[in-house]
Amino acid sequence: MLQRLFFIFLAFWLAGCSKPVSPFIGTDISGESFGGPLQLVDFDGKPRSLADFRGRWIVLFFGYTHCPSVCPTTLKDSADALKLLTPEEARQVQILFVSVDPARDTGAMLKPYVTYFHPDFLALTGTPEAVKKAADDFRVIYRQQPYGNAGQYLVDHTAGSYVIDPKGKPLLYLPFAQPAKDIAHDLRLLLQAH
Repeated sequence: MLQRLFFIFLAFWLAGCSKPVSPFIGTDISGESFGGPLQLVDFDGKPRSLADFRGRWIVLFFGYTHCPSVCPTTLKDSADALKLLTPEEARQVQILFVSVDPARDTGAMLKPYVTYFHPDFLALTGTPEAVKKAADDFRVIYRQQPYGNAGQYLVDHTAGSYVIDPKGKPLLYLPFAQPAKDIAHDLRLLLQAH
């Protein structure tokens, strides 16, 4: 009898400890409370905020144009993910690239950089203070690191992307180097559910 009670207790305890399995490959962050309006400007100098994209899903990534590997890889993976969606699905998604290097990343630098990967990608920048606020709102860390000759530098930065719902709430975190098929899988699930 004691042994049977122990196994019943163990079964209930294990059931209470297990988390529901997420259908997403990325990390579900829907229970977190962070994010912000992104009061920045696009590569054409037009003021932009997340409110401009209400009704669309956003994949938000912070990086910079001189980035040697993380940023081009992320932008390529995002472009490849859009190609795996139907044209109708892809039209519901906006990729936003926020520069953490406003001193070098002018609109003239950002526009050809992001549109090289996909013509509908949009890059945002702003004053150093506005960029810092946007990064802080999304818990993104970045820091300049001297590199090469005097005055040259790289920027260490958080490498993942956020998927934001049509109302402006972050729902998923996509780690760096998540394959395009996995990004497309998660976007398709979200699009079908809403």
